[in-house]
Amino acid sequence: MRAVVVRTDGAARGNPGPASLGAVLIDRSRPDAFDPRARPDASISEFLGHQTNNVAEYTGVVRALALADELGVRQVDLLLDSKLIVEQLHGRWRVKDAKLIPLWAECRRLLGGLEAWSAAHVPRALNGAADALANAAIDRVAAGGPASVVVRPPATGSVPGT
Repeated sequence: MRAVVVRTDGAARGNPGPASLGAVLIDRSRPDAFDPRARPDASISEFLGHQTNNVAEYTGVVRALALADELGVRQVDLLLDSKLIVEQLHGRWRVKDAKLIPLWAECRRLLGGLEAWSAAHVPRALNGAADALANAAIDRVAAGGPASVVVRPPATGSVPGT
């Protein structure tokens, strides 16, 4: 995957409260890459402990960008239901919350390593896959499951039996 569409979401039950993130990465070469119902090529569902919703939202973007970097992605289209993050990443709004400044800085660092990126605000209704992963993390941990589940695409170019 050289270019991906990334959808992320954060959840906090209470604000602050038990918080989590969800992220989906979809290979942009697929014809359905921008379809909000597209099956992810990679995903993250992670419980964050007690946090605010904005910290969960930003952490979702950081984790998704880090996974994209790990996968060798060079171009990212972020589709986020957080207008705050979109505007702050583009530099149109200042980052005032001290808890968000290091997360914003890490996003900008990761974005700076890409050949190209974009960030656009989408309605919450078009971000269902990331939202479901975020909420699944809270429910999974409450049931005694793992805090983090990361799904990566299968390795390509390997030859069976070698």
